[in-house]
Amino acid sequence: MENIIQKIQKLKRKRQAVILAHNYQRPEVQDIADFVGDSLGLSIQAASTDAKVIVFCGVHFMAETAKIFSPEKTVLLPDPDAGCPMADMITGEQLRELKARHPGAKVLCYVNTSAEVKAECDLCCTSANAVTMVREVLKGAKEIIFAPDQYLAAYVAEQTGRSFITWHGFCPTHAKILPEDVEREKALHPNAVFIAHPECRPAVTHLADKVASTEGMCRYVQETPATEIIVGTEVGIIHRMKKENPEKVFYPVSELAVCPNMKRTTLEKVLWSLEDNVHEVNPPAEIARRAYASIERMLNYRP
Repeated sequence: MENIIQKIQKLKRKRQAVILAHNYQRPEVQDIADFVGDSLGLSIQAASTDAKVIVFCGVHFMAETAKIFSPEKTVLLPDPDAGCPMADMITGEQLRELKARHPGAKVLCYVNTSAEVKAECDLCCTSANAVTMVREVLKGAKEIIFAPDQYLAAYVAEQTGRSFITWHGFCPTHAKILPEDVEREKALHPNAVFIAHPECRPAVTHLADKVASTEGMCRYVQETPATEIIVGTEVGIIHRMKKENPEKVFYPVSELAVCPNMKRTTLEKVLWSLEDNVHEVNPPAEIARRAYASIERMLNYRP
């Protein structure tokens, strides 16, 4: 493995590349990355570098977003089959059909969507700012289409008092986390706090001491005086949490909360990606332009 890491580092310098790893990646992949974080934050960070190549250790929509932010850079996805089931639950055509049935509605799309879907939206959101986007940016909208995550939509609806025209997509990994998992772990660790991602089922988020995005979770575990934390999201994030908080103890709420697509990326595939310049992600220019507009409206919001 050491030899592979050395080869990656050498090729990275030669190619003037930056390696990004999502919080859910394998520990060894996180450890060789220049930046570890959430999908949008990583794309923004990579755009600010002078790198010519971005190797995105994540899933397809994340690499698309990186390309949208850095059209002049080469964006590589080490495993071309690393997709996102939730993002794949809605297509641009399906969203256009829904918009046609609700012509006056504003369309809010989760960042966990394809570039084609983002191109059909009025506004993009993350799990961290979805409540703000609805409460502040879309406060004058009579109808809001929220796609594709029904559970994030349910959480935002509870927080804002708004109702949505909801697409019934979901993250299969977060959907595996059940209330009985939370109750079991709380019984086993009575002094622990429970944090949950808003992609979880409402019955799970209702049991949480804190509901937050992945970056919000990482901030929370650093700030909380609690020394034991039950983690209600994909288990890969616990590696980062342990590195940043070695004095604290973390328990996955469910060992089943593993995203097989996130785990497709290996050190070998990162090396091959740099060696062979594969697999390049390059959404059509017009779709990328329209998709960026929906993200830009979110980024330009200043409370």
